[in-house]
Amino acid sequence: MDNLKLFDAEYRFMCLVWERGEINSTELVRLCQAEFGWKKSTTYSVIKRLAKRGALKNENAVVTPLVERRQIQKFESEQILEKAFDNSLPCFLAAFLQDKKLKPEEAETLRRMIEEAVK
Repeated sequence: MDNLKLFDAEYRFMCLVWERGEINSTELVRLCQAEFGWKKSTTYSVIKRLAKRGALKNENAVVTPLVERRQIQKFESEQILEKAFDNSLPCFLAAFLQDKKLKPEEAETLRRMIEEAVK
C-alpha cells in the first residue's frame, strides 16, 4: 500500500477485518451496521476505496486485509513523530510520559526495546 494513511473510520473498519483475517462481505456489512450504524452502501464504498488503495482485497465476496495493523501503526507513529516532534523520539517520549507513571515491567520492556534499537 503506497499510502498507509487511514482516516479514523477506515481504521476502525480495518480493525474489524484484522480481527477476522478474512470475512464474507455480507457479514462485514452486518458488522458495520451493528458497530458503526453504516448503511450497506457505505460499507461497500469503504471496501472499494481501501481495495483501490491496496489495504485489502475483495474477491468472491471475501474481504481480506493486505496490510497488517502493525504497518499502519508504524506509518501513523512516524507521521506524528515527524509532524509534531520534528522527528525527535526523545521529545516525543518526554511529552508522552510527562504525567504518566510506568509500571516496572513497562519500563523494562522499553529498556529492552531501546537496547535492541541501538544494536
